[in-house]
Amino acid sequence: MSFPPLDRPRRVRDELNGRRIHVWAARLDPPAWRVEQLHRLLDDDEKQKAARFRFDRHRRRFIVGRGFQRIALGDYLGVDAAAIELAYGDKGKPYLARQPAGAPLYFNLSNSEELALLALNREREIGVDVEQLREVHEMEQLAERFFSKQESPVLLAQPEERRVETFFNCWTRKEAYLKAVGTGLSAPLNRFDVTLAPGDEPRMLALEESREKAARWSLYHLNPADGYLGAIAIEEDGWRIDSWTWSG
Repeated sequence: MSFPPLDRPRRVRDELNGRRIHVWAARLDPPAWRVEQLHRLLDDDEKQKAARFRFDRHRRRFIVGRGFQRIALGDYLGVDAAAIELAYGDKGKPYLARQPAGAPLYFNLSNSEELALLALNREREIGVDVEQLREVHEMEQLAERFFSKQESPVLLAQPEERRVETFFNCWTRKEAYLKAVGTGLSAPLNRFDVTLAPGDEPRMLALEESREKAARWSLYHLNPADGYLGAIAIEEDGWRIDSWTWSG
């Protein structure tokens, strides 16, 4: 799936209807003047959260990710980015405090290192996750702890050069599902099974030991940039995904 550059989401906002999902990738390392512009778009709560980061790079990534999210939401809603009002679920998942009448907008944001992904649709709650491909220390131990009994052997069966990709296939698909249902990593990762071998169709195989429950969910694999991979989780099937890289 390609992520061609596009300057503003408003150019394609009218295409977000029916069973369509829009996914935006955004770099989190713009020039300092741009970071300052985006910081001015944040509300007081977001500015306070940004100020609590100890390291400058983490603060910058938060500001750019949240600023980009506001620009995108504003473009899709036809309102000023700074006027977006967000509320938060019990586990911290943001949502629009005021949904537009007749055309709700569901969204989810994820970031890893210097890349963010924002997924939007108008019909269902959605979860997205992105991860930078990197060495994972004690990978086997992490898999035994967080993956299901069916998933860990699949990881260990991969050749050494494919294990990082396999690990993050599993991780992103699981986290995308947990973000879609609004629990995040507070819920156990091993209560559902997903496909993870490179080349396998992304699917949920079982949810709480039920194949019927799992069949209600769709998983989609993303390759948003070199060295990154991601996943989307959403209920039902038949979704079309369009993707772009924000060049603003």
